[in-house]
Amino acid sequence: MFGLFVRFTCKDEAAAAAFDDLVERTGEQIRANEPGTVIYAVHRVDGRPLERAFYELYRDKSAFEEHESKAYVRAFLSERDKYVSATEVDRLDLVSGKGVETEH
Repeated sequence: MFGLFVRFTCKDEAAAAAFDDLVERTGEQIRANEPGTVIYAVHRVDGRPLERAFYELYRDKSAFEEHESKAYVRAFLSERDKYVSATEVDRLDLVSGKGVETEH
C-alpha cells in the first residue's frame, strides 16, 4: 500500500467553494475509473473552514502513478492553484490498518 496525506489551504470562502466543486468532479472520475485507488477521502477541517485534508490510499506505487497519469487528475492539479494558497504533502507507507490488506 502507498498513501498520501495532503492538506490544502484555500484562498478565501469563494475559492473554498470552487475547490470543493473541483474535488467533487474529480472524485467522480476517480471512483469510476481507478480500481487501484483504495481510498480517496476529502475532509473539511473542523474549526478551519479554508482547509481541506485528503487521505489517499493506493494498492501500490504503480496504482498511484496510474492515478497521476489520468487527464482528470492532471486537470485537477492544474486548476487547483487558482483556489489554494498553501499545500502540504506527506507520503505514507502503511504499517497497519483496519479494512485494508497489508503485506508482510
